Amino acid sequence: MSTVQSLTPQQTAAFLQQHPEAVFADVRSSMEFLFVGHPKGALNIAWIDEPDWQINPDFALDILKLTAGKAPDGVQAHDVPVLLICRSGVRSLEAGEVLVKAGFRQVFNVLEGFEGNLDERHHRSTLGGWRFHDLPWEQC
Repeated sequence: MSTVQSLTPQQTAAFLQQHPEAVFADVRSSMEFLFVGHPKGALNIAWIDEPDWQINPDFALDILKLTAGKAPDGVQAHDVPVLLICRSGVRSLEAGEVLVKAGFRQVFNVLEGFEGNLDERHHRSTLGGWRFHDLPWEQC
């Protein structure tokens, strides 16, 4: 059985360059995605979102729709690599475990997430994360 694999932000950027068929999903809320920023090229498929802050019951189906659209000829949608990122790597790991249970075979969690863990002053993006490593990102 597959398990969720881990990649650093730098490994994720390299993986995406080498695998253009991969789906890169930011699982944070739509507000986080828009206003905090997100990796360039990432699609927002929220794991938990406003207004009710419940787990998205259609998460695996939403990802399947994306992988089906990117699967090269002869490759099944469940075999397309899926890379998941959140704020610090916790929600994306939970979401990845659901995808593995749904039959996805190449699921990756981005360690450190987009903003990394809190530092001693309760600030993010100072200890790790996609932004900390100066990888391409944007915000609205």
